Amino acid sequence: MPYHFDGFVLDTNRYELSQHGQAIHAEPQVVELLALLIENRHRMVSKEEIHEAVWRGRVVSEASLSSRIRTARKILGDNGREQRIIRTVHKKGFRFVAKLNEVEPSTQEITGDHKSSERHTKPAIAVLPFSNFSRQEGQEYLSDGITTDIITHLSKYRWLGVTARNNSFGYKNSPLDSHSIGRELEVDYLVEGTVQQAEKRIRVSAHLVDTRSGHQLWADRFDRELSDIFEIQDELTAKIVARVEPEIGMAERSKVILARPGNLQAWDSYHLGIYHFFKFTGADNMEAQRLLLQSQQQDTEFGEPFAWWAYAIILGMVYWDVHPTQALLDKALHACNIALSLDSQNATFYALKARVLLARKEYDMAIAENEIAISLNPTLAAAHCGLGDSLAYEARYEESVACFDKAIALSSNDPQLWAFYTYGALTLIFKHDYERALRWAERAASIPNCQYWTAAHKLVALAYLERHQDMEQAKKKLLEQQPGFTLSFARDKLFYLRRQEQINMYITGLKIAGISEV
Repeated sequence: MPYHFDGFVLDTNRYELSQHGQAIHAEPQVVELLALLIENRHRMVSKEEIHEAVWRGRVVSEASLSSRIRTARKILGDNGREQRIIRTVHKKGFRFVAKLNEVEPSTQEITGDHKSSERHTKPAIAVLPFSNFSRQEGQEYLSDGITTDIITHLSKYRWLGVTARNNSFGYKNSPLDSHSIGRELEVDYLVEGTVQQAEKRIRVSAHLVDTRSGHQLWADRFDRELSDIFEIQDELTAKIVARVEPEIGMAERSKVILARPGNLQAWDSYHLGIYHFFKFTGADNMEAQRLLLQSQQQDTEFGEPFAWWAYAIILGMVYWDVHPTQALLDKALHACNIALSLDSQNATFYALKARVLLARKEYDMAIAENEIAISLNPTLAAAHCGLGDSLAYEARYEESVACFDKAIALSSNDPQLWAFYTYGALTLIFKHDYERALRWAERAASIPNCQYWTAAHKLVALAYLERHQDMEQAKKKLLEQQPGFTLSFARDKLFYLRRQEQINMYITGLKIAGISEV
């Protein structure tokens, strides 16, 4: 919403500062700092809160914060002596003290509709207390516990802004609708749900709502037999969180795609890049790389485009026309390290760095980075998949398959689900479990956007199962998807495999299936 004060307007929807109708250039962190102070103008904002909100918890020097405060004051015509807009609370924090002008909100602001040129920041989400539908008395602890766990787990996704438990629990049994609650809490999404326990069974229902449109984006129901109540609670909350997070990502990308702002800013460029990334084609991969590089240049302290650009490079090497050179692998690793320097607690950054290390054949380090990612965010399905991949290339097949099972169980709606099955199928081929490898490859093939390696893995599994009639049809399908698929092509694309016995086994399967050398 727009805040009017002393001739200035700060629009937190667009993240723009203007004076007398003229836009003022200000660094994103300065605007974010000013917005934080204004939105909490009734109190002092501590330095710790500012670090968490503006620098995402990254440790920065006192001088960095002082520099942003000085810049904000200079832009606003304030200074450290007068402090008529931003007041310093000695050694503790800062407070916005200027008087806001009362301006009648427009119809557009009331309805929550916004122009396509808005500046978006990370989406905000609140988890409302799950309703207790149990017939038995004294079961409130279970619904409250599930709610608290969901808040805790969602907070581990660093690109989301999650409302604190104390704020969201203030809306327990509230008669307000999702739009009203969203406006009061200033959040884009709500998670709501119910818990019902009857004898030895428990049913948990959950749904995700867009607070502006009121549309339900996702819903699911989970039925379980009660055994260990805490184990059940852990399982259900993990699954709910792992399925909510991809839905928010898809919703955010859709907003940017539909709006198509003419003047792309870092957030827009990033989400457009991720949109193209998840289309999984060679052309889209190159466009994703371009947009993610553009986002890096627009905001050098926004870590996501650095880490995702690195992963886009790796997928370009594995699937499309990016040639795997040591120099490019070094650049990808450097980009991940930049992302982690900006946010060392971001689980996704560790998981994406592990993907780069895997391509560099540094499997031990990839395993370690994925384990850090999982310790930071146990519901991150991609990290479990990455760990499975890393273990497979070290021939630790049983552990690897368990990781793939975990990734698949966590997130049935992840945009990379086809890859979870495909990478798992390769592991099962190495493990000589060809029947299950075939099932997983067929499951992957039924998911939109799967790639030609899925068809190749299916072909190899059929070859070792000596299913010659099915093999001919699978070979035809593979060559339709990738006309240049030869043994030589496969060797080049399997550059990330270090164990010669794994390469030989795979190539032998392709030979049995009749794939030519060149």
